Amino acid sequence: MKIRLNEDKEIVNTVREGLKRTGGYCPCRLERTEDTKCMCKEFKEQVEDPNFSGYCHCLLYYKEKE
Repeated sequence: MKIRLNEDKEIVNTVREGLKRTGGYCPCRLERTEDTKCMCKEFKEQVEDPNFSGYCHCLLYYKEKE
């Protein structure tokens, strides 16, 4: 399994600025809970799925299948 940042530097910079502004919570989510703290629960669960490949909700991270 390999997790990498999005190749689009503009997206990475935008999301990172949002994370700073929200104290580490996904800037794409309205609610601020432990489940939406980056790396969010949704993406962690997707990472555990060996058949999943794709981006996290905010497009910051990408998981590649092995």
